[in-house]
Amino acid sequence: MSVVFDGSPLKAMQSSHTHTPQTALSTQELSQEIKSFISGVDSVQGRKLSVREHARCAVRLLRSVPACRGAVLEHLRSVYDEHVSAFLHNLETEGDASSGVSSNLEDIIQEVHGVLSEFIRLNPRAWAPLVSAWAVDLLGQLSSKHAGRRVAPHSSSLNELLQLWMSCAATRSLMEAYSQCLAAMLAWCPDACVDALLDTSVQHSPHFDWVVAHIGSAFPGTIISRVLACGLKDFCSHGAKDQGLMVMGVDKGNRVPKIGSVVGILGHLAAHHSDSIRKELLRMFQESLSPSSPLSPTSSSTSWEGSPQLRRAAVPFLLQLAAMSPNLFGAVSAELVELLRPPVLLQLQALLQGLPREELDNMLGLAVHLISQSPSGGARVLRFLADTATPASVIISGPTSSPHEGVREGCDRLLQMLLLHLHKLVFNRSDGVEGKPHHSASSQPQRVIPFLEELQSHVGELCAETLRLERKRHLWLHQLLCLLSVYGGPTVATEALCQLLTQARNPEELALAWQLHTTLSSCMAGLIPAAVTRCVAQIHTHTLGPRQLRQLLLNLAAAIQSQDEERRGSAGAQSSMAIQVGSAVSGHLHDFGPLLLHGDPAVSHATVRLLSCSPLPRTSSPAHLLLLSRAAVTHFFLALRRRGEGGKVGRDGGQAGEAVNCSVLLLSRFAAYSPLTLKAVLQQLVEGALHKGNADLFGGQIADMSGAPVPSPSVSPDLGAALLDINCRFGTTVNFSGSVWSVFHAGVIGKGLKVRTATQTPDPSGVIQNVQTLLAVIVQCCSSFGLNGSINGSRPPSDPDEPPPINAEAAKVVAVTLVENVCPDVANGELSWPPEEHARTTVERDIHIRRCFEAHPVLFPLLQVVAAGRPALCYCSAVLRGLLATLLAHWEASREVSSTDSPWHLQASCLLVSCMGEGQLLPPVLANVHEAFPYLTPFEVRLLLLAVWEYVRGNGPMPQKFVFSSEKGLFCRDFSRDGDVARYVAPIHSVLHKNIDRLGHLCWRFQL
Repeated sequence: MSVVFDGSPLKAMQSSHTHTPQTALSTQELSQEIKSFISGVDSVQGRKLSVREHARCAVRLLRSVPACRGAVLEHLRSVYDEHVSAFLHNLETEGDASSGVSSNLEDIIQEVHGVLSEFIRLNPRAWAPLVSAWAVDLLGQLSSKHAGRRVAPHSSSLNELLQLWMSCAATRSLMEAYSQCLAAMLAWCPDACVDALLDTSVQHSPHFDWVVAHIGSAFPGTIISRVLACGLKDFCSHGAKDQGLMVMGVDKGNRVPKIGSVVGILGHLAAHHSDSIRKELLRMFQESLSPSSPLSPTSSSTSWEGSPQLRRAAVPFLLQLAAMSPNLFGAVSAELVELLRPPVLLQLQALLQGLPREELDNMLGLAVHLISQSPSGGARVLRFLADTATPASVIISGPTSSPHEGVREGCDRLLQMLLLHLHKLVFNRSDGVEGKPHHSASSQPQRVIPFLEELQSHVGELCAETLRLERKRHLWLHQLLCLLSVYGGPTVATEALCQLLTQARNPEELALAWQLHTTLSSCMAGLIPAAVTRCVAQIHTHTLGPRQLRQLLLNLAAAIQSQDEERRGSAGAQSSMAIQVGSAVSGHLHDFGPLLLHGDPAVSHATVRLLSCSPLPRTSSPAHLLLLSRAAVTHFFLALRRRGEGGKVGRDGGQAGEAVNCSVLLLSRFAAYSPLTLKAVLQQLVEGALHKGNADLFGGQIADMSGAPVPSPSVSPDLGAALLDINCRFGTTVNFSGSVWSVFHAGVIGKGLKVRTATQTPDPSGVIQNVQTLLAVIVQCCSSFGLNGSINGSRPPSDPDEPPPINAEAAKVVAVTLVENVCPDVANGELSWPPEEHARTTVERDIHIRRCFEAHPVLFPLLQVVAAGRPALCYCSAVLRGLLATLLAHWEASREVSSTDSPWHLQASCLLVSCMGEGQLLPPVLANVHEAFPYLTPFEVRLLLLAVWEYVRGNGPMPQKFVFSSEKGLFCRDFSRDGDVARYVAPIHSVLHKNIDRLGHLCWRFQL
């Protein structure tokens, strides 16, 4: 056994034998040798020849009488078989019983190998074809016959099988003889040698694969090219029809096509020579289309390139080859698409035009099958087909030129056949399961479609190409997108719908998403909620850029707003989808809410547009509601600022105005959702309006803790420690009224009085517009419609032109919030008014209140809103008292000739009395005194305001004094229950009499 496995080459074994001098046989001896060979009996001694003696006789005849080589080679088959049997038996028994037989026969095999090798070397044209056919056929027979032996590895284990057979002297001798023949025939007739290899491979595969693997590794270039050439000739000789039947599994007669063997051989070589195989396949394709002479200078005259018939059959042959071997198709598909440029396509069209209709249809069907089963490069193939099949009238983006009309029609047909084939595969892949939803997926495994499997990773690109809306092209891609969604299940369908919602830029493109949903809704439930959830996940992971995020939000808003079409009687499919989108978005409002504060104004605008039209959920967490309310209010003030900035530069005015309107609508809807959101929205609106960052929007100035306006740092230099800061450090000490600590508003010790800085005056029209917008949103939130309409039992007015009544509880929220922000240290129970002299004890707080009103002109409109929601103004009693006290002090100290010389104080006095009259804290006769203020002196104004003070002190502003009127839907106060008003009107009549020349037209306003 050591001799068998030592790996020594046979050439060493034959060298000594080849040079051994051989004695020439006489005629009589030669005759006796022939008789002994034929009969198997020794002609001299008359006994039967042994196997070794008979084989030796055959070798002598082969050496002396070459004409009997056929018979000798046929006899040597049994000798080789005997040696192989003994070799395998020795391995099975792991003994030495047959070693003698093996060594005796090995002697003969070495001698035979030496004789054949010498003959091939001396006369290759005569001996190489015969020996190669004999050797390869005998190798096939031996491989098949002994494949079932216990020591023989499985046919799939090529390495182990190759090691076993190459360690046997008989099979190794045959392999080296065939290799010598092949090397000798390469120069003049390689096809015959390769034909024998192919025929044997077809007959004895897969047991013969180890021979192919070894020969292919020794001659890769030759074997690949010649195997392809021989396969092409066989394909052309027997026609493509038989090959197609073989691919479909139908046996036609006893002939087995060589293409199966070609596939097997190339498959074995692909492990180490895939690049050579790929180049050879592409070369065959290119040369089959080229009308010129063969590109290969080494090809012989018998090569396939010189035959027009073989050149026409090359493309169908390659298709059949690719259909039988996905690995081969995958190796060339990527570069094949790159080769298919317009000139090559024209050549291919010219080649295929000459084919019969049936054969052409078979080729197209085979190409469709190949594409559908392609495991890679599907996206590139699809783009190529779509680009080539697109009509010439459509502008194709990119460097691709417009294809020839015939080429375009061919690709159009191929693409339609592909879609039809994929449709059949997708909807028939679960055999017998359709209509039986109770069958589990495990009991009926789904058929894998490699083309669609590969496209699942290109859903985004496919959606982008579909949304280009090019004629025919987007229809093909949309149909493919539907098939891909059905094949991939809810995951792919959700991603496709999400991509369409994200990338659609106009209603026409967005309609493709509705069409996809309509198609898939019959077989998938809950698709829209899943798509919205996926969109939200992309928002959380910051996958989308600002532009994509804005487009997604606008598309969702457009989908929800399409419900209006349902109310107008339009088709219900799109409206039904709009309802589902609205329901899905309402469940994720807390996820969309933070986008209101996005840094990109376009994104925040799209968000408020979506939230303003989205239905609110039936139930929601209080934490989510508060976060949404705060984000909505913050966005409202941002929208006001952007509207003002846009108006200054003259751009984006329409978009900024729309954002403000949507924000107002969103806030009113939030306020009407629940009492919790009503209170939150109103509180944050009032706080935001008084915040220093938003004060300039409403004509206000940034105020410090005392309420005094703070100059800009760029205008006022740093003068050191301010007295205010020193006083702040003593905030916990006793407040000594009238002491030095009460006078800290004049300046800084050692630096003199404060310098009055000129502040920038905001645009009056913009301020008025902002104030009106703020009041509009607060009034809408405080109106008695919506979910909060039953708080006070109010009802809407009978006249639709009348403004809706202000909700008393909502107005109370505004009042309490206003008091907390203007004067935080006021207790809620301070409703009654003390005597006017008592105001000296609260002078600092009163000054702070007055300066807040100076810094925030929006406070007076807010008081008017509170006054309209009677009796909410009662809760502003402390603020009203403090402001009125400072006005009394001003008019008392004023030495001006007329009240009009103090314009702010005059306006404040008029607005204060007007609000108190509107809130019914004053009877009508006292509520009208502000009409006379512009005509009076400061002292007379003080007298009238003092009368107002005395009345309110005597008739405290208590909410209990108001009674709800079901007719008006408001709370009203009956002043007849309050005592005599005449004693408070006496100062008014005195002032009227003194100024009768100027106030005569107002006398009727002050009659009891």
